[in-house]
Amino acid sequence: MIMKIRYLIPCLLLSCASMSAQKKWTLKECIDYAIENNIDVQQRQLEMENQAIQVNTAQMSRLPNLNANMGEQFGFGRSQDRDNKIVDNTSSMTSINVSTSVPLFTGFQIPNQIKMKKLDLAAATADLNKAKEDISLSITSYFLQVLFYKELQAIAIQQVDLTRLQLEQTQLLVDNGKAAISELYQVQAQLAKDELSLTESNNNVMLALLDLSQVLNLFNDSSFDIEMPDITQLFLSDMKDLISPEKAYETSLEIRPSIQAAKYRLQSTHKSLNIAKSQYYPSLSLSAGYSTNYYYNYNLPDGYQNSSFGNQLKNNGSESIGLSLSIPIFNRFSVRNQVRQTKLSIESQKLSLLNAQQTLYKEIQQAYYNAFASKDKFKSAEKAVEAAQVSFEFEETKFTNGRSTFLDYTNARILLEKARAEEAQAKYEYIFRTKILDFYNGRPLYEN
Repeated sequence: MIMKIRYLIPCLLLSCASMSAQKKWTLKECIDYAIENNIDVQQRQLEMENQAIQVNTAQMSRLPNLNANMGEQFGFGRSQDRDNKIVDNTSSMTSINVSTSVPLFTGFQIPNQIKMKKLDLAAATADLNKAKEDISLSITSYFLQVLFYKELQAIAIQQVDLTRLQLEQTQLLVDNGKAAISELYQVQAQLAKDELSLTESNNNVMLALLDLSQVLNLFNDSSFDIEMPDITQLFLSDMKDLISPEKAYETSLEIRPSIQAAKYRLQSTHKSLNIAKSQYYPSLSLSAGYSTNYYYNYNLPDGYQNSSFGNQLKNNGSESIGLSLSIPIFNRFSVRNQVRQTKLSIESQKLSLLNAQQTLYKEIQQAYYNAFASKDKFKSAEKAVEAAQVSFEFEETKFTNGRSTFLDYTNARILLEKARAEEAQAKYEYIFRTKILDFYNGRPLYEN
């Protein structure tokens, strides 16, 4: 038994060491993992690959096709023989045919189809990048939410430690007869409240981590945690470094995937119009073929026999080559109406592009002014913390010297705690707003 315990202890130590060394995720790792495993991103990836296949299909339509056919036919009943007599006859015929055709002119339909499919591929690629951007912003928001609740958790821990220290001091004052027992009860009650607040903070951190892990599709990973970054690196050096909304809009027009996708689809619709118009033109194709057959008669007269399979295939062969010209004359106005519909699609795509541009400009304006507003809110919160800290230290000194009541001391401490919480909220809101501005200006959401 002792030997088993002796071997078990190192195993437990190794297990504890591995748990303590549990991997913590950085913002970059969270974003990279989400992009790799997000279902919407994967669906966009499949759509892009599907468009790539369609490009290849359009390109291969220029090549000639090649098809082979074989058939077997049986004949029964009465037919005419070599002597012009009507006799009962049973026969079979095997036919073999190989044919090919190649389009020579299709009214420029094929080159326009290739260009259209390439533009559709570019639009699908932009949609994929848009999905990656969306999940990156979402992960950044959830990541900062965890940081916010972790900071509130740290504040709650400080409050518990402070109240416990205050409980020890009050106990000494009561023991020395310098404070009433009722003050000790008040401190004990406050400690219970602070411990409850700490429990709530712990739960909030756990739920925030759960939300982030679920966005990452890391289900049933109770050990998931994030690495606390250097908060100062998340701030912009100065808001004056930010360019104007108009300049940010000009930059975004060139790099935002949502705008690029709308542009590609508009260009694709123009190519679709050319494809529709191509049906007004004649089409010319070249075809060639080879055919042969084998005939077998089951009721040959005496002295006659069927020629061999090889000889018949050789002697019965025939070749053909030809040109086919198709000239559209009247097609019940179907081409005209298709051209009209495509023109309407072009106008619709123009409106979609304009709507995407207007939406982008509104988002940039809102992000720009939200960033400045959050900066002002954060600066005000910092000043409020400084004032609350001075007030608390003053009340703490008075209470320690017996010149203040526990109620005044508690109120000052609560005000400080509230100010710190509001500062933390303003700080992470400010960080997220500036990160959105980084996003619209083409800057990365995280440092490599």
